[in-house]
Amino acid sequence: MARPVCLFTGQWADLPIETLAKQAKEFGYDGMELAVWGDHFEVDRANAEDDYCKKHWEVLQDHGLGCYAISTHLVGQAVCDLIDERHKAILSEEIYGDGEPEGVRTRAAEEVKATARAARRFFDAAPDSVKSVLAATGRTVVNGFTGSSIWHLLYSFPPVSADALDAGYTDFAKRWGPILNEYKSHGVSFALEVHPTEIAFDITTTRRALAAIDHHPNFGINFDPSHLGYQRVDYVGFLREFGDRIFNVHMKDVWWSETGAEAGVFGGHANFGVDGRSWDFRSLGHGSVDFGAIIRQLNFANYRGPLTVEWEDPGMAREAGAAEASAFVRKVDFTSAAAAFDSAFEN
Repeated sequence: MARPVCLFTGQWADLPIETLAKQAKEFGYDGMELAVWGDHFEVDRANAEDDYCKKHWEVLQDHGLGCYAISTHLVGQAVCDLIDERHKAILSEEIYGDGEPEGVRTRAAEEVKATARAARRFFDAAPDSVKSVLAATGRTVVNGFTGSSIWHLLYSFPPVSADALDAGYTDFAKRWGPILNEYKSHGVSFALEVHPTEIAFDITTTRRALAAIDHHPNFGINFDPSHLGYQRVDYVGFLREFGDRIFNVHMKDVWWSETGAEAGVFGGHANFGVDGRSWDFRSLGHGSVDFGAIIRQLNFANYRGPLTVEWEDPGMAREAGAAEASAFVRKVDFTSAAAAFDSAFEN
């Protein structure tokens, strides 16, 4: 199907966009999914400066790159979260402010809305080669997190009431309903990366999140199998159920132990990459995820958007890993058969 192979820039925010664009092309990528931190995509400038989007596209095009989604993971996380000191490290001073929780959540929600407006301006300025891919998908996409007011209730002891969980999904709908309506008004869709710490982190909670917002047409999924695999969630079954809601795909691998380990699925408060964990993120092809099965199911779902490498591996140099991952995605992204394999016997 020859989907665009892209690199998510979130793990490369220490590099200026021009430096990273040059490297991404050398690594073999067709484009970059721009994170809204570092200088990779600045929402306020995209909305305020008439030539910002044009100049940004010039940087990408000068290196032979496209862009098919932008990402607001860090700000989106603060919309529903119970805010604490940790959020200060991932939010701008303008959004975090004095740290008063409701103020932080309100400012984060407004910034996520502003990101929809910025995305519209940015993709309206895109070259025809990018617009043709977006037209094929039928979507203009912003990826991100939603946060969750009930993630801390994950393990039900002391016992968690059904009312407490219901309240969490009600809170999600109250906060994200107006955001999604803003996205709809600009012809932009939001794709939640289903992920631990979010309102949806497996199949069951994704069903519940979709029901809470009455299956809003501008709310979909940024599919990342790595966050499902180590939980032992059926990631191919996830695609089978939510195929029409897959608005973006992150290609990321994860390894998990088939035997016991010192630190279980909750991580044991151990850092990524230390010996003794029962799971860890791995560069593509070095983990346990069956990407052939994923591509097959994406083909069934007629997913035509980018395949974007989110490179994370605490045991490998990122430059070598990113280059290897690009080649891996191209190799695994096979095209659906045009006819049944035994059709040659038909007369």
